[in-house]
Amino acid sequence: ATMGPRIPPTRLALHHFDMSYSLQLKDLWPSARAGLLCEQKYGALLNNFCPVDHVMQELELLNATDFVSEAPKKVQRLQQGAEEAGREESGSQEGSGEGRTVIQAEMSPPLRASLSSNIKCYTFPRGDITRFRPARPDALGLLDYYLMDAASLLPVLALNVQPDEFVLDLCAAPGGKTLALLQTGVCGHLAANDVSISRTKRLYQILRSYVPKEIRETVSVTSCDGRDWGQLEGGTFHKVLVDVPCTTDRHSVMEEDNNIFHKRRTKERQLLPMLQLQLLMAGILATKPGGEVVYSTCSLSPLQNECVIE
Repeated sequence: ATMGPRIPPTRLALHHFDMSYSLQLKDLWPSARAGLLCEQKYGALLNNFCPVDHVMQELELLNATDFVSEAPKKVQRLQQGAEEAGREESGSQEGSGEGRTVIQAEMSPPLRASLSSNIKCYTFPRGDITRFRPARPDALGLLDYYLMDAASLLPVLALNVQPDEFVLDLCAAPGGKTLALLQTGVCGHLAANDVSISRTKRLYQILRSYVPKEIRETVSVTSCDGRDWGQLEGGTFHKVLVDVPCTTDRHSVMEEDNNIFHKRRTKERQLLPMLQLQLLMAGILATKPGGEVVYSTCSLSPLQNECVIE
């Protein structure tokens, strides 16, 4: 073992994904695999605590669009196309005595939520690999946007926070989703927690860089073990986001540092679904009766997603 070649954790991760995800995704796996191995494309989450009109104009001149506001328009176009196709099909079959019913698809919760959301996140079109410039401070020193994986906004949109609701981000660091929750401008109270003290420091840094002091003071930041939260503050929150630690698939195939497929972290990786289940249970216990919990990962693994929910 000492003399044998050392297989890097990124290669171990890709081999594992090739074995498991190819069975799960079948014909979709090659394109998903290519997506994991491509350089990450970021979205620019606008900071509503800054003057953003000139930033929006600048990004739109670069051909970037706000995918949050564009999503409902795309759904509407798809529905209109389906209706037109249904009418054509119905007309062509009138003479034969056959009828056809067109069922309109309801807008999914993340898209419904985006209609009333103040969140704006700009992305470049597919195939456009333009990079966003670094964020710039305004007159008060607050940065104008936050670069993040645009898909990370979907759990926040699905949470669909309503005015004055108490919200818990149970695994909050490094802070992108916490910042997005504040961009809604409707949280009555926001609690942001992460078990890692070093990652919580990163969360504090993001809040200081993007959020005015008077707003920061309404956010309670803690470094507790999220699994104990139900015992600490049970039945307190209207909405709870449980964005759990996971294999972080893109990181696992692209980065050697802190890679969960490193051999010394094998046991930790195997225990992930149990940790995720415990965090989800704590999130449920922290929720008021009638409240809502969103569970999310950045992994394709059914063991970390569907199986945990079941």
